Amino acid sequence: MTHTSFSPRSTPSRRALVLSAALACAGATGWVQAQTQPPIKILVGAPAGGTTDTMARTLATVLGTQLGRTVVVENKPGAGGNLAADAVAKAAPDGNTLLMSFTSHAINASLYPSLPFDPVKDFTPLTMVSTSPSILVAHPKVPANNVKELISLAKTKPGQLNFAIGALGSSLHMAGDAFKMQSGVYIVNIPYRGTAPAVQDVLAGQVDLMFAAIGNVQAHIKAGKLKALGVTSAKRLPAFPDVPAIGESLAGYESSAWFGLFGPGRMSPELSKRLADAARAAVLSPDVKRRIESEGATAVGNSPEEFARFVDSEIVRWRKVVQYAGAKPE
Repeated sequence: MTHTSFSPRSTPSRRALVLSAALACAGATGWVQAQTQPPIKILVGAPAGGTTDTMARTLATVLGTQLGRTVVVENKPGAGGNLAADAVAKAAPDGNTLLMSFTSHAINASLYPSLPFDPVKDFTPLTMVSTSPSILVAHPKVPANNVKELISLAKTKPGQLNFAIGALGSSLHMAGDAFKMQSGVYIVNIPYRGTAPAVQDVLAGQVDLMFAAIGNVQAHIKAGKLKALGVTSAKRLPAFPDVPAIGESLAGYESSAWFGLFGPGRMSPELSKRLADAARAAVLSPDVKRRIESEGATAVGNSPEEFARFVDSEIVRWRKVVQYAGAKPE
């Protein structure tokens, strides 16, 4: 009879077996906890399919991976983003309800005479996700081919030119009013209920001018149906190298839409740091960054402190424009 012998090294020690079992148990417990936790909701104060919604959905999956949680996007449009903001302001500060907001968060602070929340104290800034400049376009019949010529034309014909406004109080509306304020021209605003009909009337020549999101007019510019007079970014854009920045002719002018992630106010420093770190890592990940850039935007991913200072400065900045324009919410 043959006897097979085993050395002590070939048999797992009792201690190793216990340790292995403990680690397996801990892993299973972590998995179960991750599965039983409620999903994190990112509320969006705009309809599905818009830029704010796209930014939230672009971020959600990678943010979920960073946090080891399920992250879902919930649209809650209305009142220029205030319905979603109010829901987050009143949510428990447990990190389960976040807000993907946009430029109107700062504009609304002065546009609305009374808000049911404080746009600063009731929110915890986590990170700015992206910025997106717009473009000033004109119907081909307008006898101006650049910003300098437009300003000259508007000064010789005050009140005879007009701007299509896709939504009162929007960043594009305020971009136009900031342009008028800084250049000292009088151009009439023509409000619309939505960007699409506004663009259509500029294409038809019913309205002369419009500040528009690049994605909404890029094809029309390339087809020669609209003239691009200037971009609102500080510098020229790679997509339109021959279109000057408006600031080249109107010193100090800049107006880019921005999108940022907030939590409710009163979040603990530890929780807000964990969420902010995860959000920044998600924004700057190659996949998310590439998808943001495909929308004509620029990924940012700044610190909570930087984002908070930016929001404060935006509230002050847009207050001056709202007061100049006398704008009222729809």
